[in-house]
Amino acid sequence: MYTLEELKKYCINCKKCNLCNGRTNVVFGDGNGNADIMFIGEGPGYNEDKQGVPFVGAAGKLLDKMLNAIGLKRSDIYIANIVKCRPPNNRNPLEEESKQCIEYLRWQVKIINPKIIVCLGAVSARHIISPDFRITKQRGQWIKKGRFHIMPTYHPAALLRDANKKKYAWEDFKAIKEMYEDLKS
Repeated sequence: MYTLEELKKYCINCKKCNLCNGRTNVVFGDGNGNADIMFIGEGPGYNEDKQGVPFVGAAGKLLDKMLNAIGLKRSDIYIANIVKCRPPNNRNPLEEESKQCIEYLRWQVKIINPKIIVCLGAVSARHIISPDFRITKQRGQWIKKGRFHIMPTYHPAALLRDANKKKYAWEDFKAIKEMYEDLKS
């Protein structure tokens, strides 16, 4: 079994797909390596690529506010992405890119062993839950897969583009907090 640090070393040297050619930094993941809640996004953006940390741009600032609103901090959770390198122009990762990178994410999940996985956006949900997942129709519903309780919700970037979705994301985050409290007791 790998440690997160050992796995990160593999990721830093990865050249399995073309995303490695444009990266400044591998954005492996960040947070508590023993977290009960793991958030999974799609891939790093510009700011994340520059800093090597997930969710540090505008979407990350909104995610931090949402976490704070339910009494959590980044140090309580772990955050990762489907792909570890920034797709050009912040496009969604291509299927082949995701396939090359998803094994790293599977290892992260195995090492961290969270109780709850939160899929941030459709790209994440399609890779974690089901390839035909529809975020607007299925977000906010708990899915049990093995020992994991999985909640798909809107990606914070989607909330920045469409403020009308914020009320639904808020409902999802309250449900995440409730499940977290239930699993702790």
